[in-house]
Amino acid sequence: MSQTFVTVARFQYSSEAQIIKGRLEADGIEVFLRDNITIDTDPLVSNAIGGVKLKVLAQDENKAKDILKSIKEYSVDDEGQPIICPNCKQEHIDLYSTIKDFKSMMSFLIGFLFGTLPFSTRYQYVCEDCKTEFPVK
Repeated sequence: MSQTFVTVARFQYSSEAQIIKGRLEADGIEVFLRDNITIDTDPLVSNAIGGVKLKVLAQDENKAKDILKSIKEYSVDDEGQPIICPNCKQEHIDLYSTIKDFKSMMSFLIGFLFGTLPFSTRYQYVCEDCKTEFPVK
């Protein structure tokens, strides 16, 4: 059997990753967290380094993904109803921040250089099923 670890999830903060790690370990899956100490030291670098990576042995990848899918929370609107993908009509929608224009890039650079929070952030929804990106209303 292969002793190679594969990344099955990424989290912005290590506390989220620790909760999921505990859940997977309770089901007998060996889990390794990467970059959690770096992000605990400076949480503002989380997006820059890709967050905390939750890794499992390659042989446990499918089992871990099934568990993650069964407990994952997706985006909901103001009334608590799931947000629907305009393309495939599925409910597996995540919210993420993006740097796609000059204003958000400059905001990120100024925040990074001066150790401040960004003053302009763009958010998008992305469908996990068809990878369609659409704006937040």
